[in-house]
Amino acid sequence: MPRCGRGPEVWHPLAVNRRASSVALRWTQSAYGDLRRLYDFLEPVNRAAAVRAVRLIVNRIERIPAQPRLGERLPRFVPREVRRVLAANYEIRYELTESDVVMLRIFHAREDR
Repeated sequence: MPRCGRGPEVWHPLAVNRRASSVALRWTQSAYGDLRRLYDFLEPVNRAAAVRAVRLIVNRIERIPAQPRLGERLPRFVPREVRRVLAANYEIRYELTESDVVMLRIFHAREDR
């Protein structure tokens, strides 16, 4: 996909962008890669825990479009509206645009980011 404007290149891991109200939920390749990396890290040790962690994160992400401004705004990204929410020990960073919620990154809160 070509990049437009100053925002990240976006795509949805299931090749379908989901909508909640009038706000589309979109994923960057980085965010989807982060989710995959977290699963791959946990799966060899405890597959059930890996599945639970991914479900927890995805369930939290799917609720964001209904109330996208609930997350804490991260001032270091101004003028972009980048926010973060937590799902247990995982931080989810996303950007609000005029019509989309774009998943940017997902990582464990203990990671140095």
